[in-house]
Amino acid sequence: MVCDNCQKKVGRVATQDVWKSGSRNTVESGGKKLNENKLLTNKNSRYSPYTTKFNKCKICKSTIHQPGSTYCQGCAYKLGLCAMCGVKILQTKNYRQSSV
Repeated sequence: MVCDNCQKKVGRVATQDVWKSGSRNTVESGGKKLNENKLLTNKNSRYSPYTTKFNKCKICKSTIHQPGSTYCQGCAYKLGLCAMCGVKILQTKNYRQSSV
């Protein structure tokens, strides 16, 4: 779960979205270039498991594989928080959630 402010910070995929009318990276919307070499153009933002320092979740101390996040997906969902900034998104008082 990510809030609306952190939505633009979320990583993007190099492939096109299947749903064309709402996708972010199609040719029609201007987000994808034709005949572009992704290896050369996005050298700085390219994912590398050896150079990327993974953060730990503040609650359960598990490894987070999304850069810039402070909470893992499980803890963010259970508490109703944004995984990146920690803002309360959802009121979970009346929900029946498992403790796993």
